[in-house]
Amino acid sequence: MKYLEGDRALWFLLLALGLFSFLPVYSASSNLAYSYSGGNTIKFLVKHAFHLGFGFVLMYSVHKVNPKYYRNLPMILLPITLLLLAITLAIGTTIGEANASRWIRVPFIGVSFQTSELAKFCLLMFVARYLTQNQETLSDFKKTFINLVIPIGLICMLILPANFSTTALIFALCLGLMFIGKYPIKHIGILLGIGVAGLSLFILTVLAFPNISNRVDTWKARVENFSSGSAESNYQVTKAKIAIASGGVVGKGPGKSVQKNFLPQSSSDFIYAIIVEEFGLLGGLGIILIYVLILIRILRIATKAVDLFQALLAAGFGMAIVFQAFINMGVAVNLLPVTGQTLPLLSSGGSSIWMTSVALGVILGVSRNLAMEPASSDDSELLNPELSHG
Repeated sequence: MKYLEGDRALWFLLLALGLFSFLPVYSASSNLAYSYSGGNTIKFLVKHAFHLGFGFVLMYSVHKVNPKYYRNLPMILLPITLLLLAITLAIGTTIGEANASRWIRVPFIGVSFQTSELAKFCLLMFVARYLTQNQETLSDFKKTFINLVIPIGLICMLILPANFSTTALIFALCLGLMFIGKYPIKHIGILLGIGVAGLSLFILTVLAFPNISNRVDTWKARVENFSSGSAESNYQVTKAKIAIASGGVVGKGPGKSVQKNFLPQSSSDFIYAIIVEEFGLLGGLGIILIYVLILIRILRIATKAVDLFQALLAAGFGMAIVFQAFINMGVAVNLLPVTGQTLPLLSSGGSSIWMTSVALGVILGVSRNLAMEPASSDDSELLNPELSHG
């Protein structure tokens, strides 16, 4: 641990999550192994070890960089991100049972990358930069609409046709970060209304021209299945609920899940259900507690950051990671409609783990910077006063 700088408690929590992830991923991947790899479960374990190992290498490398150097990075990444999203929308590939093009394949190395993961953190970095540099003019709605809102809208528009849940999450995170960064609440309300109107217009357009996207019917079915509450309405949720109910207090034990053989996406989108089945209510509550502790540590880092940009960067990235975790768990226990969001650092997958690791590296870099630079004298005023009373 002597080589790990920054918030040691956060490092410990992240390492604990990463090490624990091998148990449910290895167990939940067995059905995929017998379906696609002739029963070779080691292949999936090695693949997850590579994804997670490279993710922690990224996390360690990024946390060594002073976050002040990220101020101008969004202006380079934003055009690249927009181009990648356009390419994904036009010629992207599908993976697994997804019926939407969300990935692009990197030439020569054969690795698929989900561009919306890059877009999420790039956009949050852009919003943090804008709020930092324009504190005195945030009340000018016309100016902020052109320079701040339009880039957010463009990225959301490019993600929406293939992935509504990620679009909604990104839009909500941007609004949340704008609130933390002291953007006027009345303007946030206007933007929320514009977002709802834009979504409605998109749905009406797709209904009139069905070839634009095949996702509206999927969204409609998921909402109807969630609201109906019948056991037959959603196969995935039904199997997830069976897994959770059969786990009891202490679970069936590592590797002894039964529903992993029937539950689609058991190693990614619904891995929380497998965790509860194998480790019980105690294991499920333990995972929730870890994410709560991670959020607490990140908020502590944000409120003590040396400047507003680093504070917003840590807060925005932290919200993105922890809120995604609670959305994933909410879907598994049928509190939310099926969304397709992974469980950070626990689900299998490459681009999600890597981008999460980079974001956590940035947060750890902010905490590392606390020991290197004196905090500003008006620390308590860095963020929205309503969030910094503690």
